[in-house]
Amino acid sequence: MVLHDRYELKGVLGRGLMGSVWQGCDLHLERPVAVKTVAAELLALPSGRAAAVTRFQREARAAARLDHPNVTTVFDASITDDTCCLVMELIDGTTLEYLFDQREDGRFDIPSAAAVAAQLCAGLSAAHAAGLVHRDLKTQNVMVRRDGVVKILDFGLVKVLAEADPRLTMTGEAIGNIVCASPELLAGRDRLDGRSDLYAVGCLLHHMLTGEAPFATDQPALLASRHLSSPPPLISDHGVDVPADLQELVTSLLAKRPDDRPSSAAEVYAALAPHLPAPDHGLATRRGLPEDPRRPFLVPQGPRAA
Repeated sequence: MVLHDRYELKGVLGRGLMGSVWQGCDLHLERPVAVKTVAAELLALPSGRAAAVTRFQREARAAARLDHPNVTTVFDASITDDTCCLVMELIDGTTLEYLFDQREDGRFDIPSAAAVAAQLCAGLSAAHAAGLVHRDLKTQNVMVRRDGVVKILDFGLVKVLAEADPRLTMTGEAIGNIVCASPELLAGRDRLDGRSDLYAVGCLLHHMLTGEAPFATDQPALLASRHLSSPPPLISDHGVDVPADLQELVTSLLAKRPDDRPSSAAEVYAALAPHLPAPDHGLATRRGLPEDPRRPFLVPQGPRAA
C-alpha cells in the first residue's frame, strides 16, 4: 500500500483507538519512516471538522519545526476527505510500555526513572516554548532508543482531531488513553497549557518508581473519577522508599489544580537533577559494547532555553 504516491506501508507496528502506526518507506528520499494513519471515525467529525483540521495543520507545522533530541521529528502531515497521516522518523528502540512488561516487578530504579523523566521534561520544555501541548503523553507514546535516548512520539497531533468530538474522547475510551490524563483534560477545558503534560510526567514517574500507574483500575469511568477527585497515592504505599524531595515532586506533579504543580518542564528537570545517574566518563571511550534498549541515557539533555 502506498499513500500519496510516496509512502509505502510495509507492516503494522501498533494499533489503537485513534489509528495505526506503520513501518514505512519514503519512496522519494529512500529512507525508513514511521507513518501514523488516523482512524476513519476521527475523519467523520461533525460540525467542528473544519476547525479541527485547521488546528491539526497548524500544530503539525509547529511540531515539524521542533528540533530537539527528545522529540520525534515530524517529516510530513496531510489530511484529505478519506485519509489523514503523520510521517515521522522511525525510532530504533522500544516503547516505555514494553520496558515495564520486561521487568519482574515493573519498576525502575531511581536513577533510571529520573533519567527517563528528565529527558521527557527536556523535550517538553522545547515543545512548550513553541506553544505546543502534547495532551496524550503515555507509555505507548514514549520510546527509548537503543542508545538510551528517550523520544516523545507524535506530539498528540491525532488527539487534536479527537478533541473536536467529545464522544470520541470519552465514550468507549480505552484505559491506556486516559491513564495519564490530567484533570483539566478530562474535564474538557478549552485551553490546556504545559502543566497538563507535567501531570502526565508525574503519572509516568510514579509508574516507573512503583510499577503501577497512580490510579490503577481497569474501569475507564472510575479511572477518570480518580484523576478528577482522588488524592494521589504515595510511593511508600507500594512499599518503595524514595528520597523525600522526590516524593514531594511526584505529589506536586499530580496536583489536581494546574496552579499547584511546578510551573515548567525546566523546573521539573532541575528537581530531578540530583537523582540522575552519575556520569560515566569512560563510556565514550569504550568500543564494541552491545547497546541495551533498557539502559536510560546516562547524560540526559538539559532543557533548551525558551
